[in-house]
Amino acid sequence: MMRAIEITTPGGPEVLRLAERPRPQPGAGEVLIRVYAAGVNRPDVLQRRGAYAPPPGAPDTPGLEVAGVIEEGTAYGLKRGDAVCALVAGGGYAEYCVAPAGQTLPVPRGLTFAEAAGLPETFFTLNTSQSASFTAGSSGCGTSVW
Repeated sequence: MMRAIEITTPGGPEVLRLAERPRPQPGAGEVLIRVYAAGVNRPDVLQRRGAYAPPPGAPDTPGLEVAGVIEEGTAYGLKRGDAVCALVAGGGYAEYCVAPAGQTLPVPRGLTFAEAAGLPETFFTLNTSQSASFTAGSSGCGTSVW
């Protein structure tokens, strides 16, 4: 079991509740991350307000960005014990979260887990031919420059 934040009913921050949930199990191509920090994004707020449904198959708990340590699985040279940040479909507001291996990257040297948890949504949209990302500017994502 693990602790996770649940949304009890649509509303403000007061509707968030700490609850016990089963620890997720990674499948093929996924890693299990022990979460030390989670980002807060516009979709998390919208989900809490009842205006955004999680994608099919995603956990009903909020949280799209996480940073922590790999507990199970491997991801492109990353292994158990490595510090990572990841973009997930949901479930980041929990002690453990499953992430696709392809959306998991090492925490950049010099960053804390809290700082690294704010990277995935903003920077994972960059590819090697881009020098900056200005997507989703109304959500603050466009404030990052590579």
